[in-house]
Amino acid sequence: MPTSKQRRETARRRLERQIQRRQELAARRRRRTVVVASAVSVLLVLAAVWLVIAKVGRNDGSAAAASTPSPSATATPTASPEPTPSRPPKTTSGACKYAETNKTLTNPNGKDVGLPPDPARTPATGTVDLVLKTSVGGITLTLDRAAAPCHVQSFEFLAGKKFFDNTKCHRLTSGTIYVLQCGDPSGTGSGGPSYQIKDENLAKASYVRGAVAMANAGANTNGSQFFIVYKDSTTLPKNYTVVGKVSQGLDVVDQVAKAGSDNANGQGDGAPKKAVTIQTARIAA
Repeated sequence: MPTSKQRRETARRRLERQIQRRQELAARRRRRTVVVASAVSVLLVLAAVWLVIAKVGRNDGSAAAASTPSPSATATPTASPEPTPSRPPKTTSGACKYAETNKTLTNPNGKDVGLPPDPARTPATGTVDLVLKTSVGGITLTLDRAAAPCHVQSFEFLAGKKFFDNTKCHRLTSGTIYVLQCGDPSGTGSGGPSYQIKDENLAKASYVRGAVAMANAGANTNGSQFFIVYKDSTTLPKNYTVVGKVSQGLDVVDQVAKAGSDNANGQGDGAPKKAVTIQTARIAA
């Protein structure tokens, strides 16, 4: 039979083990609470960051683009890799240095017409009339060699290739800028010739009613797309080379503008409701 002392010792040890187990259980509960609290905190922080990013994206992206559209010769970017051209890009050696790029060589909406002639001294005086016969009436663009000699030379080359024939004016804006955009052989807003032209005389650019300027996808990416300003658009930054003005037929553009756009891109930016097709584009004799 155990003595009283032994029974007390056994009870004491049992009590110590019970206290130790309770302490271990309490410690595990505290650790679980800390882990859960930390996870919840991380999720809350991530959610807050996501909300901020989403809000900034809406404010600085689509909303800004809709409120201040700009003449653009780009398509919506995709995740598909750009195909590699079968040969290195070519450039001309004259004053204008027309240049093929990987994008123009592989652009399915582009039209390969080669490179324009590029003499060492490009004519830089006088004007050239480009006569557009359109589905809604005649429009004459008077192109200014002094303002944009390389672009005028390019227009002459493209007109000679009948590049603009049977092409649609694909865009009309009436939100904060007022332009009719044409010159894309695909009518998608992402087409052009197989070369690009550097910007010219941007410092003197003025986008007043009747001005004709080049659309682009960034600095020095001009091709064939151009826009006609039917109402002063002084909010436009000086990023678009002015090549001349409408000397006849601005009333035809006014008719198209009055009909409005389908507003596909928001804020009065989309395809013109009154469809416009350039049937022929020829340099006047």
